[in-house]
Amino acid sequence: MAHRAVTSRDARFQQWQALLGNRTKRTRSGLFVVQGVRPITLAVRHGWRFAALLRPYGRRLSGWAADLVARCPATELVEVAPELLAELGGKDEPPELVAIAHQQPDRLDRLPAGPDLLAVVFDRAASPGNIGTLTRSADGFGATGVIVTGHAADPYEPRAVRASTGSLFALPVVRAERRDVLAWVARLRAGGLPVRLVGTDETGAVELPAADLTGPTVLVVGNETSGLSSAWREACDAMVRIPMGGSASSLNAAVAGSLVLYHAAGQRAPR
Repeated sequence: MAHRAVTSRDARFQQWQALLGNRTKRTRSGLFVVQGVRPITLAVRHGWRFAALLRPYGRRLSGWAADLVARCPATELVEVAPELLAELGGKDEPPELVAIAHQQPDRLDRLPAGPDLLAVVFDRAASPGNIGTLTRSADGFGATGVIVTGHAADPYEPRAVRASTGSLFALPVVRAERRDVLAWVARLRAGGLPVRLVGTDETGAVELPAADLTGPTVLVVGNETSGLSSAWREACDAMVRIPMGGSASSLNAAVAGSLVLYHAAGQRAPR
């Protein structure tokens, strides 16, 4: 493992700093920043590659950090001035480690396709936090992957990564166009897998408790403000709604998607 030091706002620090707020830089470099003990730990556990691990300059590592560094012998280890590392870690105090990670390829074949398929499409998601929250729910309720479509927020944006609390690293999260998702579904169907596209909407014809989500399913969640596009509505085999009481007419998109995933998990649980 190579050891280097960054103690000023040099070109390399500026490159890392740009990954925090510049989507174009993240996309072109294929890199992003991972902050926090749990996300970094899960990234290592699930085999994600790091371009670099950043540690505070001149400070001793904890047992967790030393062990994690030892598990990444091929990764460059860089000592960074504590005040600069605090900026990259998004905290007042420097974290023990910050990782610069490689993004995964946006290929739909990363999602396991079989009888237990339960993929979530989040179309035109405006909020990075909602992408991270829905990814966390997808992981917790046994989904096989998340697909972000349309002009949407970036799942590798720091707020999305933090909101996922590490679930980004535990299941495939893929960016794709609607036409590519529909072509993928068509290929699965042609191969004999009876995939159903199920949309969520407050005007859906089927109430969630009556919806059958036991078979191979692609759940489609719409934009936080405008819901599902007409193109997605036409593509869906069924539209489900969550029964609502009180004065609220709808739920946050990530919350609604999480409730549907919870329902699917209950139906799919062994009995």
